[in-house]
Amino acid sequence: MSKVLVTGGAGYIGSHTVVALIDAGREVVVVDNLSNSSEKAMKSVEKLVGRSIPFYQVDVRDFDGLDKVLTAHPDINSVIHFAGLKAVGESVKIPLDYYEQNVAGTINLVKVLVKHKISTFVFSSSATVYGDATRFPDMIPIPEECPTESYSPYGRTKLFIEHILRDHTHANAEWCTALLRYFNPMGAHPSGEIGEDPRGIPNNLLPYLAQVATGRREKLYVFGDDYPSRDGTPIRDYIHVMDLAEGHIAALKKLEQVREERKSSETPEGFCREWNLGTGHGSTVFEIIKAFSKAVGSDLPYEVVGRRDGDVLDLTAKPTRANKELNWKAKKTVDEACTDLWRWTKSHPYGHGEKPSDE
Repeated sequence: MSKVLVTGGAGYIGSHTVVALIDAGREVVVVDNLSNSSEKAMKSVEKLVGRSIPFYQVDVRDFDGLDKVLTAHPDINSVIHFAGLKAVGESVKIPLDYYEQNVAGTINLVKVLVKHKISTFVFSSSATVYGDATRFPDMIPIPEECPTESYSPYGRTKLFIEHILRDHTHANAEWCTALLRYFNPMGAHPSGEIGEDPRGIPNNLLPYLAQVATGRREKLYVFGDDYPSRDGTPIRDYIHVMDLAEGHIAALKKLEQVREERKSSETPEGFCREWNLGTGHGSTVFEIIKAFSKAVGSDLPYEVVGRRDGDVLDLTAKPTRANKELNWKAKKTVDEACTDLWRWTKSHPYGHGEKPSDE
């Protein structure tokens, strides 16, 4: 079977998707610049799947580096693109870094793919492209038809990339592109062998809370309890990372199906479609703290502070389109995700690395 190139494949969602791809019988090649991941994650993935995986430490902005990878693997015919910076709060502080890595990196990747005539592209986008969907009536849970408007540099990079990919696909009839707007990933592989392993201070709720549970952080900071929600904290659609990985594979299969169907007809433009990957059920920050505390077996300390720039009230998915068109549905619960995250955290309190010297 032809190979799938996974950019950012040593990262959190990428590594779980690599495992799911191989479990599904796919051949995989991984590129990652390791800026927020570890090559040790790839070793753990190889341990899980029982085989070696071609890995290249290459940045997606490096045309020549990507060109060499694709030349070495001429049977690659599809890409799942995760590589990029991903923290809302950080993006507000260093926006140029986000635009360069995410937007310029994706443009560079597409140019290399064009050279190698690879035109099946799954983009791991984000629900942040919707901005604050509560600005419209009847848009929670959020459907793909919801108007887009992001409130952070990170979200804008995802939105710009969607526009770029859509324009490129429409101009090239051979291209098939999936834009996957995923919601908040959480959890870890049930084996406890791989999980989220952020560098430095985590920017997201669950990995930070996990470090509180192991004593690496004193307490969690809750950014605002004055939102118009049931307990004052923001609402997010938390999806188990393995369900999210399966969603990417379902999208890849859909693109392959569309490609086969289009072989017998002449079409003036490529195929591009957006799908939400979420559960359809939102949880507040306080509810997640309670669920993870239950998995840990003790109440975890937190402090409420001011709102964080770029945050919005509610990001809950309406996943009906993905349920029907991709034959995919999130199956795992928040409690299962918290249990899997704690299993990973207990066995890997410092992720794939050693205890930092400043702790």
